[in-house]
Amino acid sequence: MIIKVSREIESVCPTFVGAAVEARVINTPYCQELWDEIHALEEKFRSELTTESLKELPGIAATRRVYKACGKDPSRYRPASEQLIRRMLQGKELYQIDTLVDLVNLASIAYGYSIGGFDADKFVGDTLTLGVGCEGEPYEGIGRGIINIAGLPVYRDAEGGVGTPTSDHERTKMTLSTTHLVVLINGYDGNEQRVEANAHFIQDLLKKYCQSDGGTVILYR
Repeated sequence: MIIKVSREIESVCPTFVGAAVEARVINTPYCQELWDEIHALEEKFRSELTTESLKELPGIAATRRVYKACGKDPSRYRPASEQLIRRMLQGKELYQIDTLVDLVNLASIAYGYSIGGFDADKFVGDTLTLGVGCEGEPYEGIGRGIINIAGLPVYRDAEGGVGTPTSDHERTKMTLSTTHLVVLINGYDGNEQRVEANAHFIQDLLKKYCQSDGGTVILYR
């Protein structure tokens, strides 16, 4: 995939850095060892964070700032990483979907970045462009129905939007039949070292739980 960052994003976040992990994978319905890792991190966060202090984690705070700069209320349309950690801190169980989805959620929680996981074979064309959603732009969030993405950062392929930091699109979602994975990490805090570390963490998880060689990583800005 070719990944481009639009001038719209550059203008509100000139330090943006992203990372893409592309890999061949085998998905499964459930992985106990992966959930052991998730629960261990859950216990750690419950001892260190509150639903207010989590907003100050660098990756989350930076994403919230970009939402505001684009005209979106980050408390109404929370970044996915904030949604996940907030749910943990409220004592609620994370949704268990399948190994790929659960793995991407763990990676998002561990580093605080909103991360999109996609079935790359469902993309239209060979280019993704990160821009800003428009009024009236059609977008069906996974499990959320039609959502208003005006003012949200959004990746688009040749057909339209596929991912925002709040929710990815139904059209390109991962399923049990997914074998070609692309994961996008959104570093609105500009911390290239941490974004790259998050990508390598995902590669390690893929090797452990998805019978993958971890694939390749590219950075983009």
